[in-house]
Amino acid sequence: MTEISGKTVVITGAASGIGRGTAIELAKRGARLAISDLDRAGLAETAKRIEAMGGKVSTYLVDVADRDAVYAFAQEIESAHGGADIVINNAGVAQIARVDALSYEDFEWVMNIDFWGMVYGTKAFLPQIQKKGEGHIVNVSSIFGIISVPSQAAYNSAKFAIRGFTEALRHEMKGTRINVSCVHPGGIKTNIVRNARFLQSTQATAREEAASGFDKLARTTPEKAGETIANGIAKNKARILIGTDAKIIDLLQRILPSSYGKIMFRREIGPLSGAAETGEAKA
Repeated sequence: MTEISGKTVVITGAASGIGRGTAIELAKRGARLAISDLDRAGLAETAKRIEAMGGKVSTYLVDVADRDAVYAFAQEIESAHGGADIVINNAGVAQIARVDALSYEDFEWVMNIDFWGMVYGTKAFLPQIQKKGEGHIVNVSSIFGIISVPSQAAYNSAKFAIRGFTEALRHEMKGTRINVSCVHPGGIKTNIVRNARFLQSTQATAREEAASGFDKLARTTPEKAGETIANGIAKNKARILIGTDAKIIDLLQRILPSSYGKIMFRREIGPLSGAAETGEAKA
């Protein structure tokens, strides 16, 4: 079991969505929160909610795609709190476009935040946890780190990469008291679709259609997602699936690893209409 009460927990992308839900849930369980994002107002609102329930929280404006900024953040946590005990690399964004229309700039934007932000967060804080001799690293992938869907090549790439990195790290930490978890949320009620980048020529129409479709598919609240993640941390779960949809899709991929698309995508689909998108907070 991983002890949560009294521990210093770092969460990126905590201004909304899963990041906020997880921060609030862990604060209820007695953790000291160090939360980051680039959304100043959203971050302040998360902190306000934690403080209103008597929780302890500090906030940091951090661009997770900036390696130096992440390492400076880690140094601040070392100085102010004696280092992190639990690190949750959650910050993420989405890019919605077919491969033939996907620009390298947009692809790099997603990878820099979703994948490299997770790598920087892991490598910057891991020495602190190793120094303490115990702790927990949690990296938020997606159900789209288990299956791939049309219009999500960049996001799929980042989330599959997070899964691979996290599983390798878990194997490397075997025999230590450092636990590693990979989170795979299904449809979470967040603003990730509204904050996503779309192909410029169809941006307004595509955003409206995608957001509408996503709202119908997203069944799990950020609060419930936070509770599931907190339970997974406490129980040292290697894989944390959030939502019934994530569990069903995971099972479908196991049964039909190369042909699940025949069931899920029976027609030409638009952005995010084929499967529920995950809900990481916008970085």
